[in-house]
Amino acid sequence: MLGLSGEVARYRSPCFQEAQKKRAEEDPVSAVSHSSMSHSASIRAQLSHPVIDSDGHSIDLMHVLLDYMAQAGGVAMAQRYAEGKHNVNLGPGWYASSWDERRANRTPRPGWWGLPTGNARDLATAQLPRLLYERLPEAGLDVSVLFAGWTITDGMISDPDIRFAACRGANIMHRDMYGEFSDRIIPVAVVPAHTPEEAIAELEYCVKVLGYRAITIPSFVRRPIRNRAAEFPQVFWCDTYGIDSEYDYDPLWAKCVELGVVPTFHSHGMNMFFRSSISNFTYNHIGHFSSAAEAVCKSLFMGGVTRRFPTLRFAFLEGGAGWAASLFADLVGHWKKRNVGALAKLDPDLLDRGAYFELCRRYGDRWVDGKFAPDRPEDLLRTQMYSVREDPSTLDEFEHLGITGIEEFHDLFLRSFSFGCEGDDPMTGVAFDPKRNPLNAKLNAVYGSDIGHFDVPEIAEALEEAYESVEYGRISEADFRDFVFANPVKLWTSVNPDFFKGTAVEAAVTAERRG
Repeated sequence: MLGLSGEVARYRSPCFQEAQKKRAEEDPVSAVSHSSMSHSASIRAQLSHPVIDSDGHSIDLMHVLLDYMAQAGGVAMAQRYAEGKHNVNLGPGWYASSWDERRANRTPRPGWWGLPTGNARDLATAQLPRLLYERLPEAGLDVSVLFAGWTITDGMISDPDIRFAACRGANIMHRDMYGEFSDRIIPVAVVPAHTPEEAIAELEYCVKVLGYRAITIPSFVRRPIRNRAAEFPQVFWCDTYGIDSEYDYDPLWAKCVELGVVPTFHSHGMNMFFRSSISNFTYNHIGHFSSAAEAVCKSLFMGGVTRRFPTLRFAFLEGGAGWAASLFADLVGHWKKRNVGALAKLDPDLLDRGAYFELCRRYGDRWVDGKFAPDRPEDLLRTQMYSVREDPSTLDEFEHLGITGIEEFHDLFLRSFSFGCEGDDPMTGVAFDPKRNPLNAKLNAVYGSDIGHFDVPEIAEALEEAYESVEYGRISEADFRDFVFANPVKLWTSVNPDFFKGTAVEAAVTAERRG
């Protein structure tokens, strides 16, 4: 173990030390009052490895955001955004409606009181880059991959003009706000993906012009059902880029490989389907990230994307690993029972009809007697699925994967996907439990602090809360190292070995990759 002084000094950059000195000169009272080490910082000081936060959050300053949107797409677009004239923000519709109107329109209850407003310092920390930069060690974090606040869902806006202004403006804004703190904070660009061409254009701008290393793409695109659009304009389906997609998104994945960026997904699944309560936000909120993540993860896998792009990793943030373990087990189980070879045992043509009907006559009693004509025993099968003939060309539902043996799930699923878990998630241990997972597997769980949101009311307790999984025996010290360091390194450097170049953890990452 490294001692406190050596460990902290090792990862505090000159920029950080200068900021601390300036803060002490300008505000000595505040500097003294916050000089004591937090529990998170104490835990960090005892670790022999850095802590990489793969999912922090900023809270956008709306007046600044609107200025950047106006520059990117014009004043009219910024004004329309400010007025809520796009399809993501459902709040004004709910608040402007009576309960009778909410019931009649089934208007979902939107999120409310979602910011740490009970702690002025933490609220300001999520809004002000310099303050966040200074306080990362207090939270026990060496580097934070920082996702946007409000604008993280703006890639889902249906209006293309507002969508462009929102995403482009926010991407320039976050580059400008966090650029000087790049040794500890790595901002994430928002890339809309209603079409592959749109995504590629913004991706290239963000990487080549703005210098981004990390991006996030909406987990799905709401698309109208064309034959029902006129009669039912609110009816839509969710395009998840892989199986049954409206477009071929392979050019986008190829561009990600070319530019060295990992596609991440961090979209909400609220206010749709089984998460559309008109009265209860908690009902809508529970499980919504995991539902959206499962949809796109399953789509990419079943669509063969990981087969066609073996070097590309994908990350699903803030949904935890419980759903991922369940999905992995289900995919393996379904492949065992429903691959083409296994399906041969279910072919209706194999049914010995004579033996089947004889058993029905012998044991059917009143449930069968007199229920079918003696000369038409096949009537017994009329209401069963075997009465429908399947197209032989559609039988192999794993055709895009080309799996010939169960061991290929290691490369096609386990290697390709990473799953962001919050510090307070007790299900994270499932990812590290080979006894529970098929193939004795461990899933690539990565730590996300989620600072800036209501579930982290005290930023200083970020790492403390995550480390409780070790203290409670859910994961081992070695698992914790993988969780907060080794797995994030594998994820972020998979297509860009220089992802952490120039950061406070560069030397440690280089040593880790060398093995």
